[in-house]
Amino acid sequence: MTNKPAVSGKGRYNLNYRGTECLNCGHPLDMSDKYCPNCSQANSTKKITLKDYLDEFFGTLISYDSRLFRTLSTLLIKPGKITQSYIDGKRISYTNPFRFLLSLAIIFFLIINLSGNFSKYDRYGTNDISEIEDFASEWTMDIDTTDAIELSQQLDSIKTAINYDGYKKQKHERDSLILLDPIAYFEKIDQSSLAERNNQKQAFFSTILNRDTIYDFQDLVNKYKLPETFENKLIFNGMNGFHKFKKSPGSFLSALISKLPFVVFFFLPAFTVFIWLIYVRKKYSYTDHLIFSFHNTALLFILLILSYLIDSIFKINSNWIFISIFSIYLFIAMRNFYNQGIFKTIVKYLFLNTIFFILAIITTVLLFTGNIITF
Repeated sequence: MTNKPAVSGKGRYNLNYRGTECLNCGHPLDMSDKYCPNCSQANSTKKITLKDYLDEFFGTLISYDSRLFRTLSTLLIKPGKITQSYIDGKRISYTNPFRFLLSLAIIFFLIINLSGNFSKYDRYGTNDISEIEDFASEWTMDIDTTDAIELSQQLDSIKTAINYDGYKKQKHERDSLILLDPIAYFEKIDQSSLAERNNQKQAFFSTILNRDTIYDFQDLVNKYKLPETFENKLIFNGMNGFHKFKKSPGSFLSALISKLPFVVFFFLPAFTVFIWLIYVRKKYSYTDHLIFSFHNTALLFILLILSYLIDSIFKINSNWIFISIFSIYLFIAMRNFYNQGIFKTIVKYLFLNTIFFILAIITTVLLFTGNIITF
């Protein structure tokens, strides 16, 4: 430690404020140590002033800005090269790919949520299907007579095809039995098979939610003396969420979108498994492939943000342009990063895009279902 060169510093890092022991971890320090080699805390015994705080804040901000600019320029101009540089060890020059992608995802979905005005869709919410019938009747009265007659005939033919009147009668009879003695009806349900029991419980909870004021599962248990089982709670939460979705579809969409940034980070690791499998002969680890996914998905969010802003300002539809740009970019990035020929890259490109869309559909279904249960 005595052979280290002297390190000058300003403010908190002045030699006058250096210590011989780290205040954070107790590691022994030399007066030339600007930072603790064990925990990286600044070697300073000076009390922090407002000026010190502002100096450090803007210094960190400027440092991040330079890394952000370098990350953006490399990502945009040299497809695939930023991942190669990052896994080769040049990490201090670029922003962390995980945090970079998370920030972009949050910004994009926040813009969508704040500017989307999803609350306007709550006006189309309904508690009962009869309200939809009333809406359809009022709507047909507002259009031309000829069109109204034709639309009414089409609605009648649909009702006949699905035996709508029979369904309404059966539903009315079932609801009457449930409301007559809910406790006895539910006890009878519990004696059925799993599939039949699940369907009947959904109908039971739906009727109770439509005809009574129930806020949560515990409220239902206390009021109707139902068994407090996991199965009952899961089915009730699902029906309660669906009930709220029917009443407030706009609020449901807003809640759904707010979860999407975090869903991305469950989706990408699963998708990366397939990238790792088709490039299993390459020298890259699973983490290297994951970083490649993070960088390319980050570029996708940048393009989506630009597209949304352009569409909002100029009232045009530029999505297809930016999606086309990303499609070309992804192909070039795969060629540059994995260094394979055009034919092999095309085959793997098409395969991975197919897997991507399949996983996206599965993820959407799971997200929608989960949001219904927790809404």
